[in-house]
This record gives sequence, C-alpha cells and structure tokens, in this order.
Amino acid sequence: MRCRSAGAVQRLAGWFAAMIGDLPSVIWQRNDDGEFIVAGKPLSEIVAAVGSTPCYLYDRGRIQQRISALRAQLPEAVQLHYAVKANPMPALVCRMAALVDGLDVASAGELRIALDSGMDPARISFAGPGKSDAELAQAHAAGILVNVESFREINVLVRASERTGTAARVAVRVNLPFELRASGMKMSGGARPFGIDAERVPEMLGRIRDSGLAFEGFHLFAGSQNLHAEAIIEAQTRSYELALGLIEHCPQPPRLLNLGGGFGIPYTLRDTALDVHAVCDNLATLAARARRDMPGARLAIELGRYLVGEAGIYVARVIERKISHEQVFLIVDGGMHHHLAASGNLGQVMRRNYPVAVNRLGADKEIASISGPLCTPLDLLADRAELDVAEAGDLVVVFQSGAYGRSASPRGFLSHPDVIEALV
Repeated sequence: MRCRSAGAVQRLAGWFAAMIGDLPSVIWQRNDDGEFIVAGKPLSEIVAAVGSTPCYLYDRGRIQQRISALRAQLPEAVQLHYAVKANPMPALVCRMAALVDGLDVASAGELRIALDSGMDPARISFAGPGKSDAELAQAHAAGILVNVESFREINVLVRASERTGTAARVAVRVNLPFELRASGMKMSGGARPFGIDAERVPEMLGRIRDSGLAFEGFHLFAGSQNLHAEAIIEAQTRSYELALGLIEHCPQPPRLLNLGGGFGIPYTLRDTALDVHAVCDNLATLAARARRDMPGARLAIELGRYLVGEAGIYVARVIERKISHEQVFLIVDGGMHHHLAASGNLGQVMRRNYPVAVNRLGADKEIASISGPLCTPLDLLADRAELDVAEAGDLVVVFQSGAYGRSASPRGFLSHPDVIEALV
C-alpha cells in the first residue's frame, strides 16, 4: 500500500521500529491521505461504521498474527491460555476461544463470558482472591477448574461437592517465595493477598486429599508486564522446581502446571520488545523435564496483554484546539474515564505517554497535549507529545490499547457517555 510520501513512511516505520524492535506486524500503515489502515480500511471509514467516537477498535487479524507467531515458537507440549481480565469484550473472547487452549477468568462475570464463548468448561479456570461463596458454587456447577487461594475456598467447595455428589475440580494457587524481577506488577513474594504461602501448600494439599476434591495441579503466577526474558525464564524455572518439590504431598499426580504469564509489550520509545524466542526455548526445556518428572502433566502459560494489547487502538475526536500560555491542547471527546492506563493513573509511578498520533500527516509537527472533557487535570491522554498539527474534527489514536482499557477505567466518572468497542 502506497503512502503519501517516502519520508512519511520512514518517519512512521522508524518511530515504531524504535518502540517495538523487530515486530513489523504491529506497524499501523497509512494510506495516500495519511489515514491509518485498520482491518484493511481507512480509520475514518471504520469509525463511521462503528457509529461514533470515542471507540476502541480491536483488529482480529493482528490478534491472529500474534498468536500464530507465538505458536510457531511455543513447544507443542505447552498450552496457551488467554487471561480474560486483559480484555473481556465478549466478541473478542469468542474469537480467542477459537485460537487458544484455555480461558482463565477472575470473576463470575468473566466466567459467563467465557462460557458463552463456546470454550469447553473443562478448559476454563478461575483465579483471584476473595471469590464469593456464590461464585465458587457457580464455578463448580459449570464444571470449571478453580484455582483455590484460601482454606475458606476449600471449605465452600467441599460443601458444594457434597450437595451435588460431584467432586469440585481444584488447583492450588501458590504465593511463590520470590518475585518476578523487573515486573510491571509483582504478584508473588512476601505478604500477598494472592494464593497460599508456599510453606503452607503441603497443609492445603492434605486438606484437599482428606476432603475428596479433584486435585489437578498448581497455578504459579509471579507477575505481569515484563520485557526481560531472563527474569521470566528464572521465574518459570523456579516455579517448576517448587512444584516438583511438592509432588510428594499431592493427593494424586498433578495434571496441570500453569506457569502464569508476565510477557510484556513495549509502550514507550525506551522499551525493548521481549525476546519471546528465549522464553520459548526455556519452556521447551521445562516441558522435556516434565515428561520425565511428571508423566501425564501438561504445562500451560497464561497470557493476556501480550496477545491482545498491540492489536487494539483507542480513537477520540478533537473537539477544539486551545492554546494556553503558548502550550497547545487538543481537547478530545474521550479521556481517562475510558482509558485510565493511557492517562498514567493505573499504576504508573512516573507518567509516560502511550504512543499517540493524529490520523493524518501534516506538513508541520508541533508539541501538543491531548486532554479529555473531564473537569480534572488528571484527564490527559498525552502530555506534550510530538504530533502532526491537528484541528477540530481530526481523529487522535492511542496505540497499544488492546488490554486493560475500557474494563479497567472509571467509565461512570462525571457521567459522560460510555465508550464503544468493536472487533474489526
């Protein structure tokens, strides 16, 4: 597809190459008019078909490409699960159900979406602290695997099993005695609300044995959003060895070892893409060990952001262009109530802009901030970013927005309209 000029192509490709390394599949091309191409069509046409801005657009072709590329490197013996919490949009989850080996949910709401997707309940698992009695009963009734995280959950599932005459399927989520180094969000090591402290796991396994529940394995999730292959490799290897040391306490040989996720995606120019090949090589080594150490057990990884994050964009329209003390503000019709992460208010210690762009190539560039319609200075989608000069009516695009977007945002804040989502 031709672009407006060779220089424009070089600027765009160079910018994305610096951000994502050697992953050309996620470069968003422009057409002759400078519009981004989404699912084979100009962005303005997609927005018109969706109905309005603001909107999230998820490119099913890019999701397919990401999963195919990962499958090509992932050992056949390792299953690929999708963490629904990354993006629970029903149409997207239905698409994912046809592409992965299992779905992992974190609430009864996500469980309903997973069941509606057509995924075999035997390949759905439920993790998360504070599962209610009703959620546990629902999970058991649906026949899914529950990653138990407390002795209370065991007791509730025992009662549910006694009522139905069918043993609940359980795996033990372990609070690992180490952290995932360089992780954007650490979920193990030290005092955590997640899982069972490693030293108490033998006690829990004994309780499962005595209660007659159907034990299936372990859930070992150390953290998320990590771009360092060596850290993920270390966490996976140590998780495997911990599980191996627990086998003697298991009610029956484990059938599943879920090694979690942690695969990150780059968000800024300073980020370097994860060396997935190195991680997959290590998984091949662990799978070979498992064939000897745990006959009949399967390994799995649980990914969310890595599978869908780079396939999604958030699109807002410029309402007006304002200048205050010589600083340019593009006031748009969407903001932090739809995309909290892009505003820097979802766990960032220091605010960093997501990659953003205007949906047309102009002759001039400028430094501008993209601000939403909310009455708070926190409503900032980009702070002093270099952009093509934009005017009222132009579309602004926030990339890397396929994960932890709409569902992770305070959509009721100040009662502005909700955001549209579309799988295109």
